[in-house]
Amino acid sequence: MESVEQDRRPDEAGDDALARAREVAETLRGRLREAIVGRDEVIDRVIIALLAGGHVLLEDYPGSGKTILARALGESIDAEPDERRIVPFRRIQFTPDLLPSDITGVSVFDPDRGTFEFMPGPVFAHVVLADEINRTSPKVQSALLEAMAERQVTVDNVTHPLDELFLVIATQNPLGMAGTFPLPAPQLDRFLFRITMTHIARDAELEVVASFRRRLHPEFAGGPRVRQQDVLAARAAIESGIHVAREVQECLVDVARAVRADPRVALGISTRALVQAVPALQAHALLAGRDWVGADDLEALAVPLFAHRLMLVAGAADAPDVVRDALADPLEALARATLRRS
Repeated sequence: MESVEQDRRPDEAGDDALARAREVAETLRGRLREAIVGRDEVIDRVIIALLAGGHVLLEDYPGSGKTILARALGESIDAEPDERRIVPFRRIQFTPDLLPSDITGVSVFDPDRGTFEFMPGPVFAHVVLADEINRTSPKVQSALLEAMAERQVTVDNVTHPLDELFLVIATQNPLGMAGTFPLPAPQLDRFLFRITMTHIARDAELEVVASFRRRLHPEFAGGPRVRQQDVLAARAAIESGIHVAREVQECLVDVARAVRADPRVALGISTRALVQAVPALQAHALLAGRDWVGADDLEALAVPLFAHRLMLVAGAADAPDVVRDALADPLEALARATLRRS
């Protein structure tokens, strides 16, 4: 009897950890939905990115609520005391004359001590809004790339670690607008999702207009926040507690190979993208109330996960169509499989 109880304890501990992770996700959901109206799908994907440790690229026009969304997310997390001066939220307005040091920080000479002191830049935050990222030069984009890829910045040959929760929510103007630089493929590959924000539904827009006084002077949602350690614990619980069957892994690989073989594609899905997809699918399953990843998760996330990473040949169809076509057969096989944890 004692051995049976011992066998059950890990599962019970895992269930409790997943329950706490769902509480963290629901707390974030509630705060963001109070701040942003009519963007439930976008909110869920941003929460998934936070729980999966990824970054988000929003493609939108001005006035769609991206700043409020990023700030509300940052202010939903209680900042821990940190000598590196980590803050909940920072916004960087990207312009053609921006310098890498405007992002990473700079060493300043202290005449009293006779030494240089590092002054952290705006990337030292839980959530960083990189506004209009494609309006700046490739040199500045490469500085942000190190921060996104390595969660660190290097200034004067000294490496400074960023916060564990470091999340970039970048926005880009639709390509073709004046003064834009296309993001290089390596940087696009660092974004977990690209989300295209369209205009919200009529009823939601009416609600926003009706509450115009609060919208002009936003005071972000009250109620409980989540601690930094709560989010990190949720990440760990999702990684260990949401089952990813072999069939799901095979489906991901088969989708990638189908995309690469498509004659419309010049540059396909990287292996890095497949690795990044797994925690995102696990986080999506958590929000759906499951402890296993299924076909519904991949169907919901495939386009925002993969479409922005593709380079198509001249005159080819839209990247989302390529991903959907490549997804059809592997997804059908996955839907027939038994994926729950045995």
